[in-house]
Amino acid sequence: MGQGGEGAKWLGRDHWPKAFSVWMAGGGIKKGFVYGASDEFWHSVAENPMHVHDLDATILHLFGINHEQLTYRFQGRNFRLTDVHGKVAYDIIA
Repeated sequence: MGQGGEGAKWLGRDHWPKAFSVWMAGGGIKKGFVYGASDEFWHSVAENPMHVHDLDATILHLFGINHEQLTYRFQGRNFRLTDVHGKVAYDIIA
């Protein structure tokens, strides 16, 4: 993927900006399971998109923590690690 180019405001490592891979094992994850796919250029998500907040919510769930109740106070407001997003991906849990 492009690294900016002629006249670009920002130059940098912008390859695979819309898709990521994570390898997980144990802890309640299904064995030998692939969840999601990217397009033929590995650039965009083709099936089963998962936001990083969903990944965090799923990992916290596997730890036995409800991500909606895990909050911390900062500047007079309650925040949570998954912000106001995040759904547990039950499809990858054994």
